[in-house]
Amino acid sequence: MTLRIATRSSALALAQAGQIAEMLDGAELVKVGSDGKPGDKSRFVRGVEQALLDGEAEIGVHSAKDLPAELPDGLAIAAVPARENPADAWIGAGSSLDDVPEGARVGTASLRRRAQLLAVRPDLEPSELHGNVDTRLRKLNEGELDAIVLAVAGLRRLGREAEASFAIPAESMTPAAGQGALVLQIRTEDEGTAAAVASLGDERALRELTGERAVVSLLDATCATPIGVHATVEGERMSIDAFVGLPDGSEWIRDRVEGEAAEPAALGAELVERLQGAGARDLLDRAETWSGGRV
Repeated sequence: MTLRIATRSSALALAQAGQIAEMLDGAELVKVGSDGKPGDKSRFVRGVEQALLDGEAEIGVHSAKDLPAELPDGLAIAAVPARENPADAWIGAGSSLDDVPEGARVGTASLRRRAQLLAVRPDLEPSELHGNVDTRLRKLNEGELDAIVLAVAGLRRLGREAEASFAIPAESMTPAAGQGALVLQIRTEDEGTAAAVASLGDERALRELTGERAVVSLLDATCATPIGVHATVEGERMSIDAFVGLPDGSEWIRDRVEGEAAEPAALGAELVERLQGAGARDLLDRAETWSGGRV
């Protein structure tokens, strides 16, 4: 039986699903729609998850950063393939954040990116920017903006990495939890599909994602909270970096923990404890108020 992969119909989603189909030596792509307001990340996964629950597909492919901490009943993460570069890319004038022209207009819909850009360069002028990668690049090319910030991974998967001016160092911009990683989701009881995709899983990527998702879940973070989490596994050790701040970049907390890679969730919990002790909950609550619920 040919496996069916549920995917949204955007160019990036199709590229990601196509990559997984290739790794499986062929699979049928089932395009589904997305519903919800722009900026509501859950809309990116709802259609795919419904297709799985309705039996229209066996596998759902998601960008890990879009997947909510809580999964619907009946669905499970079956595999996390090897991770792409999780960094953010600057596209526009400049060769580093220090070199960017003063007062540059920067397009981004991400409060995480906005907060960290303003923490480093308070003179920049963030501008709300939604849409797929093509739409965002077009607005930049039409001169509406001086620069935009996108994920390196998305540009690579679309074959457009050459359009990036530079990758922003993680110490200046902590990536979103799960950025650069894909998640393969299946129905919980589907043992045949679980066996079929098991070989696609990468232990290092799974451990990094588990640690990052633990931090987001324990902090009860949403897409309306400026938070970055980045785990790195080297051998049997893991480090997790986090950023929590206000959307205007005026206040922030950065912290890091290191420990055993075999216990990613516990390490994430340790980082959350440290962040909470440094006032992260207060910052996140104030960030929610600042955004007025806007996502």
